[in-house]
Amino acid sequence: MIEKDRTMFGTKIKNHKTNEYGLLIYTWTNKFADGDIPFATCVDKNGKKYNIEMDLISPIEE
Repeated sequence: MIEKDRTMFGTKIKNHKTNEYGLLIYTWTNKFADGDIPFATCVDKNGKKYNIEMDLISPIEE
């Protein structure tokens, strides 16, 4: 079972992979055979939900 951390819910983020902006829903840890990788579940400007590595996004300050 994945433990979801919702403390950053609603944070505006920039996706450096697509160079677009979105909102963070929750963070979680993806457990691979060679280690644990922090991931985030986000929503893009069209309302589509996607998962991305935390290293590929950054929060946007207003």
